[in-house]
Amino acid sequence: MTLTANKVALSEKYTELFHANRSLLDEGSSDLLNRMRDIAIKRFEKVGIPGFKNENYKYTNLERIFGKSFRHLLEYQPVDVDLNEAFRCDVPQLDTDVVLLVNGWYYAKNQPLNNLPKGVVVGSLKQVANEQPELVKDYLNRQAGLSDDPIVALNTAFAQDGFFMYVPDQVVVEKPIQVINLMRAEEPVFATQRNLIIAGKNSQAKVIFCDHTMNPVDFLTNSVTEVFVGQDAVLDIYTIQNQNNQANSVNSSFFRQEANSNLLSSVATLHGGLIRNNLKVEMAGEHAEANLYGMSFTDKNQHVDNFTNIEHAVPNCLSNQVYKNVLDEDSVGAFTGRIHVVRDAQKTNAFQRNNNVLLTDSAKMNTKPQLIIDADDVKCSHGATIGQIDEEALFYLRARCIGEADARMMLMNAFAHEVVQNIRVEPLRDRIDELVEKRLRGELARCHACDKN
Repeated sequence: MTLTANKVALSEKYTELFHANRSLLDEGSSDLLNRMRDIAIKRFEKVGIPGFKNENYKYTNLERIFGKSFRHLLEYQPVDVDLNEAFRCDVPQLDTDVVLLVNGWYYAKNQPLNNLPKGVVVGSLKQVANEQPELVKDYLNRQAGLSDDPIVALNTAFAQDGFFMYVPDQVVVEKPIQVINLMRAEEPVFATQRNLIIAGKNSQAKVIFCDHTMNPVDFLTNSVTEVFVGQDAVLDIYTIQNQNNQANSVNSSFFRQEANSNLLSSVATLHGGLIRNNLKVEMAGEHAEANLYGMSFTDKNQHVDNFTNIEHAVPNCLSNQVYKNVLDEDSVGAFTGRIHVVRDAQKTNAFQRNNNVLLTDSAKMNTKPQLIIDADDVKCSHGATIGQIDEEALFYLRARCIGEADARMMLMNAFAHEVVQNIRVEPLRDRIDELVEKRLRGELARCHACDKN
């Protein structure tokens, strides 16, 4: 069987699964989600699971992961979860309002968030789409539906539930909303999750996603999140990826910003198997500002790929990206950062930087910064570095009676801190500092032996 035939067979595997379970998908979801399925599966069929020959996935071959055997969760599976059990692992427990999703579904036993400001809605995407469709219909698939990514189309075809948040105009949500995404099963599982966040005009909110696994088995998650940041709104989205080394995930986030809005996105990848983070920002209103930060710490055979795409569609906007990676043992990292400034987007400021440290000769990093500038009155820059620990700095610390292990730790902490310090939730910033230090010391989260690999 040729590679082409393999690709066709893999595509057919998912399209056949879709058609065989179409009625089950529809029954377990809402009309607003169901209306998108047919177009989405046709889009997926045109490309199939992307491999190395797909330019956008040239550093991450998903065919190997999606070709594995998984039980596909096509209907809600009741499961009892003790949230304190999750917090005993390395999910930060903060002063937040907490909601739980299990295997891609909103947990039925979540406690109501009774202290939210008037008009704020936090809950199940499926439930809100059924009961308050007016909040969902103008936003769902508005951004993701424009994507030519087949994995996004696959999510749209299979999605049934996920996290939903709506903040009305002029409303400030003081306490962060913490979303615990748990994967829990005794056998390999494929989960699909769809999230939607809407921040109205002049609103403010913070959302913290914590991705975690509770069992030492293979997982695959295909997650899509659409985020709409209204005029003059301020929105922070933090993501902590701390799963077992057999867990694989593709996370695609789409942001649309209106005039004078302020977006902060920060992703910390501490553990996982193969992780691909897609992030696209459309700056659709003048004087919008987007700050994107990311860091990963990999070892063994981990593979982490961050792909960002910022579209400066109007004048007078600012975007800033800083992504850092520390790679150990045989791990592989990738970063592709694309900035597109359209013809009329004058007075654009767009900056991008990717810095990487390799701790071994066998670790590998691929980096590809891209600038596409069709306007002439702009300030844009990009840069990337790949290297090892600064030996002069290491010597300086050793000369002051600091042991080599501690000296290396200090340098790595300093390297990561540029990303951590931009977290605008102080308790989260302190907790991430602690988790990063634990990660660098090799102290893995060992709940349920989840990092036995």
